[in-house]
Amino acid sequence: MTPIYWLIFIIILIVIELATMALTTIWFAGGAVLAFFASLLGVGDIIQWMIFVIVSLILLLLTRPLALKYLKGKRTKTNVDALVGTRVLVTETIDNENATGAVSVNGQIWTAKALDNQQILHADEWVVVERVEGVKLIVKGEN
Repeated sequence: MTPIYWLIFIIILIVIELATMALTTIWFAGGAVLAFFASLLGVGDIIQWMIFVIVSLILLLLTRPLALKYLKGKRTKTNVDALVGTRVLVTETIDNENATGAVSVNGQIWTAKALDNQQILHADEWVVVERVEGVKLIVKGEN
């Protein structure tokens, strides 16, 4: 394959990577770069394709997991995710059957439901946030 085709292929792969940011096609672009240099040296088409496939697979299998780990880092809980597991105060009796209930979280009032549909949690009780569903906190008693 002529070098110009490898250059076009490299550009296409890089554009796809920039559009998706999936850390997948960039490794194939790396294989294409080595195949490009092989074509400049006059290596045959079959060898160029073998270089492309082998290098791409090695880059994909060995370096992608490291790159993902490095780029993701530690995920910091923010906003609503940070509420899960926190202890909050019931401000309005939580009764799922009557669709009532509210809790105070850092001075803000949130509507709340009990994790156990049969449980009624009274005002001024401390509860723990189990999860968030939409704009409601799902809580359970500390007992």
